Parts: sequence; C-alpha cells; structure tokens
Amino acid sequence: MNKIILIGRLTKDPETRYAGADNSTCISNFDIAVDKRFKKKDDQNAPTADFFRMTAIGKLGEFVQNYLKKGTKVVVEGRVENNNYTNKDGQKVYGFQFIAENIEFAESKKAQDGNVQSAPSADNFNNVNDSIDVSDLPFK
Repeated sequence: MNKIILIGRLTKDPETRYAGADNSTCISNFDIAVDKRFKKKDDQNAPTADFFRMTAIGKLGEFVQNYLKKGTKVVVEGRVENNNYTNKDGQKVYGFQFIAENIEFAESKKAQDGNVQSAPSADNFNNVNDSIDVSDLPFK
C-alpha cells in the first residue's frame, strides 16, 4: 500500500501549468509545512516543521489553482512515486514526488481570515458540572 496523509499549511501560492497534447491537463504544484509532533529540548534551532512539495493533476489541480493560497490549512491524501532518471553524464539519479489524490480544507474560511476565536483548550474541554445527581441517570 502506498498512501500518505499530511496536514499542513501552504507556504506560498500554488504554481500551475497546463500540459498534454492540447494543454488541457492542469498540473498544480504547492508546498506545505507540516508541524513536527515533538521538539528537541536540547536544540532550540531545530526546525519545527517538515516541508513537502505536492503535485495535483487534472480536476484536483484546478481545485488547487482556484481555492488554495498561501496560509491555507489542508489535509492532503496521496501517494509517493519514484522520479528516477539518468542524467546527461549517464548517472542514475534517484528521486521521488508526492502526488495528491484528495485535498480537504482543515479549517473554516473564517478561521483562515482570523475572524474566529481559537478553539477551547484541552484543559477546558471536559469541565463537567459536579452538581449532577447520578442517581437520576438511567444507567449505573
């Protein structure tokens, strides 16, 4: 199985071009920054995100072109493909590329524009009123 799922923000506006015999296939490339889960305590200069270059083709490429911009938070599902070739000196060069197969927005438009208050913290999530009489509950 070859599947990746990344959640991150676009680092710049997508780059789009058209290819194919009649220039009808949209190819959009975009970079996303994915926050690292843990930071090294010893190294304050360690990067806090990984950066991935994604490629979206066809209708998905048009979606990227029309709706995504720098700062948009997205969930990208896709796959990794080999991008190997032989250079002009006859040497084999090994590479890979990330192909997007599905993209969803990871936050609302209002949140992107900064018009929404941040979500409640996990500390305040489960504040239950302690005055509930458990004898009234239908289960024990």
